[in-house]
Amino acid sequence: MEQATSRPVPAWAERLRGAGLRVTAGRLAALEYLEHHPHSSAVEIHAGIGQALPSITLQSAHNIVHDLQRRGLIRRIDLPDSAAARYETRVDEHHHHVQCVECGLIEDVEVPAEGVPFLEPRMHHGVRILDAEVTFKGLCAECLAARADARDENPSQPPQQPHEENMNVR
Repeated sequence: MEQATSRPVPAWAERLRGAGLRVTAGRLAALEYLEHHPHSSAVEIHAGIGQALPSITLQSAHNIVHDLQRRGLIRRIDLPDSAAARYETRVDEHHHHVQCVECGLIEDVEVPAEGVPFLEPRMHHGVRILDAEVTFKGLCAECLAARADARDENPSQPPQQPHEENMNVR
């Protein structure tokens, strides 16, 4: 399994203890899974760790991600048009996301250290802004290529619209 980023894998047991949580097989497995499969839902995490840890129920997986998120070890991502929350281990590096409207692929979008001017509201109605999340929507390279292939096979076919039912895939 290849790591999703070039960052070193954190010492999860130490981080769990530092966050005041007991080190359990379920928590370690969930963190390792998310390190290699960012933007996963609790259901996907459960499926990913369930074979190695059959005693972990779906409810246990939900409890684990809730505890990890509450203690700041993982970040919850609530994407528009998605019924399920997603989770990732990148909590200290501010970034946004891009989602393919065709297949649901989610990738990180890096944000410059100095910030992005359009994310600084001029009028905030007396609300202290703590954070902002932006989700860009588009087509990934594979879906663009598939559309181009489909057009090449049938040039009279109108352009495809994104498949809304696939928005929650990954």
